[in-house]
Amino acid sequence: MTRDISSVLPLINTIGPYNEVPEEYNSQDSITTLTTSKILVIGAGGLGCEILKNLALTGFKDIHVIDMDTIDLSNLNRQFLFRSQDIGKSKAETAAKFVMERIDDPDLKITPYFGKIQDKPAEYYRQFQIVISGLDSIEARRWINATLISLVDDETLIPLIDGGTEGFRGQSRVIIPTITSCFECSLDLLSPKVTYPVCTIANTPRLPEHCIEWASQLQWTKTFPNKKFDADDPEQVEWMYQTALNRAKEFDICGVTKSLTLGVVKNIIPAIASTNAIIAASCCNEAFKFVTSTNPILNNYMMYSGDDSIFTYTYSYTKKPNCPVCGNLAKYIQAQNWWTLQQFIEEISNKQEIQMTRPSLTAADKYLYLTSPPELEKLTKGNLSKKLQDLISSGEEIVITDPNLPISMRLIVQLSGSSFDPEFN
Repeated sequence: MTRDISSVLPLINTIGPYNEVPEEYNSQDSITTLTTSKILVIGAGGLGCEILKNLALTGFKDIHVIDMDTIDLSNLNRQFLFRSQDIGKSKAETAAKFVMERIDDPDLKITPYFGKIQDKPAEYYRQFQIVISGLDSIEARRWINATLISLVDDETLIPLIDGGTEGFRGQSRVIIPTITSCFECSLDLLSPKVTYPVCTIANTPRLPEHCIEWASQLQWTKTFPNKKFDADDPEQVEWMYQTALNRAKEFDICGVTKSLTLGVVKNIIPAIASTNAIIAASCCNEAFKFVTSTNPILNNYMMYSGDDSIFTYTYSYTKKPNCPVCGNLAKYIQAQNWWTLQQFIEEISNKQEIQMTRPSLTAADKYLYLTSPPELEKLTKGNLSKKLQDLISSGEEIVITDPNLPISMRLIVQLSGSSFDPEFN
């Protein structure tokens, strides 16, 4: 179908009850900004498909999309830009091609990139006027949030519109770097990842998820000690499914399916097409309002719940002064004198507001522990078994970094308690 922007012109040309129109406002300028703004969509899954379609139909002409995943059979029930013959192909490339072919607009250009967002240098993101995230990975959302904030200067301020869904619930938010709260500010609100005790998995499984975790965490490493499991390899997924199914039969447990197996090993969040459509619409509305100035943008967080009824709520999430990304204050944390550095790392890594997988720690005058490069990891590894009280003083500030995240977190460690583990006193 041929597409022009006539359907959105009334929104640009007409004065409404919620928009204060400045004297210098020129509707033609808004149209020009709409059609020339360069927009990046991160993720071409359930949300991403909706976002790409909406942006193209709203009048955006220069759209880029990035996604590292390939199309799987389980995607086809809600990711409507894909067909069965597309299984195994790049999501970004297939989605871009579909939208451009379906919307017969010679001015529309959707540029795909098949890969990780971390593969691109930070400067790559400076070219965009808006970044819209439709990711289900917390780590990736933290990364792009921190990257856009790091790019802020006198000439660069790139808004991040973040959307997320889980079943019948979803949220959209507008993040203006250094001005509004960022994604890292609300990290402690996210649901913790579901984990299962190893003893339960190994000895007394009661749920189908226990059987899948047993196959994934214990049996795979035992059978293939030098091979990392690839959840995108159909043969390996089939092995995982059959192994979990046999385990379930052994303990009379029902419910192990291939889709559940894939969901557990890939930590797939359940998604519903209608929720994706609602959240994607909100994200694209905010992008449209931002570039055209037709209405005030969201301030700054909208939550949606469709479990029992339809409920939405908008509120302004406040910036945290001690946010490691957009704040300027250190975070205070309590620790025991008798903890070893290894115990301290495990403790802080599991905290909702930190969530680092490979943290490196540095004090004011020395390295406590570095995960890379290998030479420094070897030199500092001996500190892991030392007590905190022998490495730092109470009230001392340390800096934590993670190679997977472009941020550094300042912690002021308050030591207390005995010098000895009470379990052995």
